[in-house]
Amino acid sequence: MSDTLTGSQIICRVLLEQGVDLLFGYPGGAIMPFYHALPEYPALRHVLVRHEQAAAHAADGYARVTGRAGVCVATSGPGATNLVTGLATAHMDSTPVVALTGQVPRAMIGRDAFQETDIIGITQPITKHNVLVEDVEDLADALREALAIAVEGRPGPVLVDVPKDVQQAKTEWEGGTAERRYGGSRVPSAVPPFRRSALEDAVRLIAGAERPLIMAGHGIILSGAYEELRCLAERTGMPVITTLLGISGFPESHPLHLGMPGMHGEVHVNRAIQQADLILAVGLRFDDRVTGNLAGFARGAKVIHVELDRSEIGKNVATDIGLVGDAREILRHLLAQVLPRDCAEWRAEIEAWMRPRPESFRDDLSPETILSAIDQASGGRCTIVSDVGQHQMWVAKLYPYRRPNTHITSGGLGTMGFAVPAAMGAALARPEEPVWAISGDGGFQMNMQEIATMVQEGIPVKMAVFNNGYLGMVRQWQQFFHGRRYSATPIWSPDYVRLAEAYGIFGRRVERGAQVDAAVREAIDHPGPALVEFLIEQEANVFPMIPPGASLSEPIEGEPAAPPRLVPA
Repeated sequence: MSDTLTGSQIICRVLLEQGVDLLFGYPGGAIMPFYHALPEYPALRHVLVRHEQAAAHAADGYARVTGRAGVCVATSGPGATNLVTGLATAHMDSTPVVALTGQVPRAMIGRDAFQETDIIGITQPITKHNVLVEDVEDLADALREALAIAVEGRPGPVLVDVPKDVQQAKTEWEGGTAERRYGGSRVPSAVPPFRRSALEDAVRLIAGAERPLIMAGHGIILSGAYEELRCLAERTGMPVITTLLGISGFPESHPLHLGMPGMHGEVHVNRAIQQADLILAVGLRFDDRVTGNLAGFARGAKVIHVELDRSEIGKNVATDIGLVGDAREILRHLLAQVLPRDCAEWRAEIEAWMRPRPESFRDDLSPETILSAIDQASGGRCTIVSDVGQHQMWVAKLYPYRRPNTHITSGGLGTMGFAVPAAMGAALARPEEPVWAISGDGGFQMNMQEIATMVQEGIPVKMAVFNNGYLGMVRQWQQFFHGRRYSATPIWSPDYVRLAEAYGIFGRRVERGAQVDAAVREAIDHPGPALVEFLIEQEANVFPMIPPGASLSEPIEGEPAAPPRLVPA
C-alpha cells in the first residue's frame, strides 16, 4: 500500500531519496509545516543559522567542497529575501545551491498578505531555475528536478517556493525510480559534442605557438580536471595561470605555475598574458577583474576557449576556437593529440620578468607571516575560505595551496560576509581537517553572529580576522584615486577576544609577528571554534594594482609619491 503524506513529508522524503542529509535554515510562519515534519526524519540534519543569508552561504560552502547541492531553507517574505545575496553569490560563481522557501497560502497570493513577497520574480535573474509549486501532486517531481538542475551542466542555484497550504495538503507518495532520480552530485550536461575539426585546429595552434599560456578557471575545479590540466601543461611546457576561482586547481609549487592574473595579479603574470601568442582558456569567463581594459587585453594572442556554457564563448573576449563541453573531457582529448614540447625559451623569458613582491608592512606581522603559520600548523592539510577585500587578495596570492579545491571565496559578486558562514558549510563537509575563515574586520562583522551557530552545532571553524581599522580595499582606492579622502572607511571593531569569551570559544589577539605561531597552533589544537585577531598595518596596500579602466600593461607597483611640501618663500 502506498503512503499518504503531507507536502512537508514529501519534501523530506525527496531530500533523503536524492542523497541530501544536511540543511541550513531558519523557521518562520510560512515554512512551519515543513519544520513540523522535519523531526520525523532524523537522517536530515538541520543547522539553525542566525540569519538566512548565512544559510545560503553555508550551503554554498558545502556545495563547493562536495560538488553536491547545498540546501538552505527559509520562510516567506524577509526570510526568502534574506537568501537573495547568497543566491546571487552562488549564481555568479556557478555553485549548486537549492533554496526551499515557504510562501503564503495560495488563496492569499497577490493580496499583500503578511510576509508575502514574490520571491520567484525577485530571484529570476539570479537563479538557474525557480518554481512556485501550486499543487501537492507536482511537489516531489518539482523538487527532484530542482536538485538535478542545480548540479547538472554548469552548476547554479535553484529556488523552490512552496505555499503553506501545499505543504499541508496530502497526496499519495511515489518514490523515485531509477529514471526519476536525479542524483546528488554534478553530472555532465547534455551539450552537443564539440566539433572534431575544432579540436584538430586547437592542437595545431598549440603546436605552432611560441609563447602559449594556459589560463585555468573555476571550470577546472567544477569538472575535477586536476590531473588532466597538470599532464597537459607538463606535456606541452605551457605555463599555467589560475584565476581567483581557479586557485588550487593546479599545484602552486609546480614549476609551470605562474600565479593569479588581473587587477592584483603579479606583474610577470599579466605581462605574460600581454606577450602571449596563444591563450588556452579553460573554464573561465574572462571577468573584467581578469582582463582589465578589453581593448588592450592580449592583443597578439589567439584564443582557444574551453567552456561548458556556450554563451560564455566570445562574450567578453574574441575567440578563435571554441570547444564547448566538460573541461575534463576536452582536456583528455587534447592530451591524447598534442605533441611533447617544453617552451623553455618562453618560460625563461617570463622568469626574467619576475621581481620581488612590493611590501608595505612596516613590521613582521604581515599576511605572509600569518598565512605561512596557518599552513605550517596544519601540516598543509587545510581548507581556506576567504572573505572579500585586501585580505582576500593576500590569501589568494600568498597561501601555498597544495591540494585541489582548498581555496573557497566569493569571486563574481564579491560578497563581504561570505567567509564565516561558507566556512561552516565547508567544515561540515570536511570534518577531518582544519577549515579557516579568513576575514577583514569589515566583512567579519557582517556575519559574526554565526559564531553562535558554530557553538550550538559544534562546528569547529577557525576564524582569522585581519584587523586594520579600515574597509581596506575601499580605503586603498580612496588613497590612489580619490585624493586620500577616507570617507566612511575607518571602521570600529569590538574587543574580539572578549567577544570570543562571550560566546565561550577560544580567542587570541596577535599584535606582533613573534606571537603568530603560538596563537595559530593554539587555535588549531582547540577542539571547537576559535578566533584569532591579527592587528595588521593600518594603511598597507595590495600590490601590484591595475587602475580602473587601464590595461594589464599599466600596473601600479608601489606607494604613490608623497605630495610635495610647500616651502615658505
